[in-house]
Amino acid sequence: MTTLLIALILVLIIVWQALQLRQGDRSLAYIHTKLSAIISEGSHERLLVFNSRQALQLLLNDLNRLLDINHRGSVERIRLEKSMRNMLSNISHDLKTPLTVVLGYIETLLHDEGMPAEERERMLRKIHSKAGEVIVLMNTFFDLAKLESGDKEIPLSRVELGEVCRRNVLSFYDMLSAQGGEVSIELPDEPLYMMGNEEALDRILTNLLSNAITYGSEGGVLGLKLREDNNQLYIEVWDRGKGIAERHQDKVFERLYTLEDSRNRFYQGSGLGLTITKRLTEQMNGTITLSSKPYDKTVFTLAFRKLSF
Repeated sequence: MTTLLIALILVLIIVWQALQLRQGDRSLAYIHTKLSAIISEGSHERLLVFNSRQALQLLLNDLNRLLDINHRGSVERIRLEKSMRNMLSNISHDLKTPLTVVLGYIETLLHDEGMPAEERERMLRKIHSKAGEVIVLMNTFFDLAKLESGDKEIPLSRVELGEVCRRNVLSFYDMLSAQGGEVSIELPDEPLYMMGNEEALDRILTNLLSNAITYGSEGGVLGLKLREDNNQLYIEVWDRGKGIAERHQDKVFERLYTLEDSRNRFYQGSGLGLTITKRLTEQMNGTITLSSKPYDKTVFTLAFRKLSF
């Protein structure tokens, strides 16, 4: 009797194991079919299997995580492809415009042998100016490419930030005064130091100050403020112009973001100015943020770690 009972129990165990294996096979077959469909259709579905086996549930969790990562990668790839198309369109347009002018003037010079010397000189100066625009644009584009690829390293050293701010804002002072604009400068008397690069800081501040003048001149005032807290130094470049709409504020630093009312159209519409500013700031372990309320105050804030000695 005991032997029969043991045999029955063994049979039940074998049957139960067989059922579990069959259920596992069905689950794995479902996973295979569903994964194939998700991959081929590019959908954002998730795998859902009712199975008590813990190992299979762990596998499902990992597969769903991979599917989420793949979906995010697909979205990012689409965004980058769109950005690249915009880049090619914008760069082509920005190169075509000055080059068309250059070719037009050259053809005129070649076919009008009797042109007065004064007019000829005026055209040559125009050709020189437009050729310079092309060089500036190409250099700017390659600078961004180097920054994003990590090929351009910025050496850091001890920098007194107040002097950098003072030098840059004074370079725009005459321009603003000539336009009748007001300049508000708030710099502390004591020196404030950071680990940075003066050339990169000059370029960042030139971009932001030029941007504020170009797009914020309607407000009649440009401001620069340097302040500190226990650990950080902050540079604020602000104006009271038309500002940036809220729906665009999280996109102005994107590479080649070129909406017509975006301030990222700094280099003749190529959308590189604020992107380069952000990359240079990050190269110095800093951050840049934007706050904008049209015709009240638009502020770009740079934040860097303060050097305590």
